[in-house]
Amino acid sequence: MGRQRRGRPINGILVLDKPVGVSSNRALQSARHLFSAAKAGHTGSLDPLASGVLPLCFGEATKFSQYLLDADKAYESTFVFGVATATGDAEGEVITSCDASNIDAARVEDALHSFRGEIEQIPPMYSAIKRDGQPLYKLARQGIEVEREPRRAFTQRLELCAFRPGAKPEADIYLECSKGTYVRSIAEDLGAALGCGAHVSALRRTRSGPFDIRDSISLPTLEALRYQAGPAELDALLLPAESALGSLPLVRLTESGGFYLRRGQPVQVPNAPGNGMVRVALESGEFLGVGEILDDGRVAPRRLMVTAR
Repeated sequence: MGRQRRGRPINGILVLDKPVGVSSNRALQSARHLFSAAKAGHTGSLDPLASGVLPLCFGEATKFSQYLLDADKAYESTFVFGVATATGDAEGEVITSCDASNIDAARVEDALHSFRGEIEQIPPMYSAIKRDGQPLYKLARQGIEVEREPRRAFTQRLELCAFRPGAKPEADIYLECSKGTYVRSIAEDLGAALGCGAHVSALRRTRSGPFDIRDSISLPTLEALRYQAGPAELDALLLPAESALGSLPLVRLTESGGFYLRRGQPVQVPNAPGNGMVRVALESGEFLGVGEILDDGRVAPRRLMVTAR
């Protein structure tokens, strides 16, 4: 018999505004404690240096976290020129420092052109990518550097929003990008292209998939609500699990179709898409999960919600 989880069996997605200086896992555990939730998971780490949108999945919603891991992201960041660090951000040891007062907004804007669209990046050593089961950042902390293969990324938008001149000039950057894009690597590569080095001094994620920073709530606000009214009052803040899947087409089943789908059987759906993954719901509106269109047009279950009925 499996071990029973402690906590409340709640389902849904919380869009957390993660604070600076807190790891994604610590933020997750804090939110899980406040909700007294039995099961929770985050949807891709944000560096402790970074703040902003961190969707947290509770209960059955954890089944769909991969769709948020794969989603496009948006960031606001500040790059400092003239200083390169070991980690590519303000927390790392300074490797090189120089007078970069010759860098102006026009030069930065011109250099940004080569970082728009499809680009290749070498992942930083201070990243969660694993080599032989070990995260690269753990190897980096031991002074070990390993060869990394370049990875493709895509920047839909990369804009210079503000520039502050000086010996160590700063640029405020807005970025919309594909999953797996390293903002620190863009800063480092931009600094290298300008011949002065650069690092990230501030980073804020403003969007993750369908979730915007305007949808988010902070840990202090959660704590205040929790201690004023109790964990159950926080449930109203949870978005439905299907809110992570807005990019997938929706198909609706009759009650009988849902009955068979829940038992693992593919079912026929009139006017379904020709292929690919779909959201599946009953005609009553109840969300069932994610299915896949088979070659014969039927919908096969892939990830289904399991809730008390």
